[in-house]
Amino acid sequence: MIRLLLADDQALVRGAMAALLDMEPDLSVVAEVGRGDEVLAAARTHQADVALLDVEMPGLDGVSAARELHGRLPGCKVLMVTTFGRAGYLRQAMAAGAAGFIVKDTPARQLADAVRRVHQGLRVVDPALAAQSLAFGDSPLTERETDVLRAARSGGTVADIARELRLSEGTVRNHLSSAIGKTGSRTRAEAVLMAEDNGWLLI
Repeated sequence: MIRLLLADDQALVRGAMAALLDMEPDLSVVAEVGRGDEVLAAARTHQADVALLDVEMPGLDGVSAARELHGRLPGCKVLMVTTFGRAGYLRQAMAAGAAGFIVKDTPARQLADAVRRVHQGLRVVDPALAAQSLAFGDSPLTERETDVLRAARSGGTVADIARELRLSEGTVRNHLSSAIGKTGSRTRAEAVLMAEDNGWLLI
């Protein structure tokens, strides 16, 4: 029996996934959590073999939770199951130690099969997302440019961003200008949107 941990902040989605997976004769959902910072403790307590993690969760995002599991509980394999099929998320998740990455609209039979393959030590990646990841490549943004774009998501002024990141307004403008240029955008709002769509702002 393969013991599963489900981590998703949407209770209905989590419940539906648990019901589908529990119908499989060799799979058993032993724990469910709604926050990323509850994943490690739940995996330890319930001796999970495979953790199915959403990307965006409160407390700790799924990629960071995957990294924590991989480092501190390597026997528990990680399969990312997310609505956010973004190439950047895929690359970050695999770099964090996830063994698989699929989207939530994957048919139930394929989801169960993905769990089994990950448990066997194989990698499972949504093929369309894998192709997209190869096409887009790694983020062109520096760490500071990423910080500035992440802070710009709230729509605050340059002064607001400077205050939040403890930088001068001139430095913020320089980073914004560079990020706009690298993403081929016309405005910082476009740059934020493009970076988000490519999954460059998660970490």
